[in-house]
Amino acid sequence: QVHLVESGGGSVKAGGFLRLSCEASGYMYSDYWVAWFRQAPGKEREGLAARCSDGRTRYADAVKDRFTIPKDAAKIPVYLEMSNLKPEDSGMYYCAAVPGTGGFWSTLRKELYSVWGQGTQVTVSS
Repeated sequence: QVHLVESGGGSVKAGGFLRLSCEASGYMYSDYWVAWFRQAPGKEREGLAARCSDGRTRYADAVKDRFTIPKDAAKIPVYLEMSNLKPEDSGMYYCAAVPGTGGFWSTLRKELYSVWGQGTQVTVSS
């Protein structure tokens, strides 16, 4: 059973930077997608970025110029580096994992993922 734990959230001012971490414990899949999602109060959970165990990444258009999953980092933990943060980036950030390396065009859909962390809160003030 895979267990995911997010960390690194906090409160920052607009324009600031945060690096979130998604650590896995238990039996982690050898081939997988790990993705980051965000959920603001009253809104749907939205996919932001995903990383495959083979190194491929995918980003939502809304964040692709500001959010990065470092490619040169170890596979696990999976980091999400967020720069030039905006108040609308505030919310609970979750990481999620699914075994397998297929489904590239589905990797930002929450329905794809079978394991979720508990989330880490990000608050960006203006």
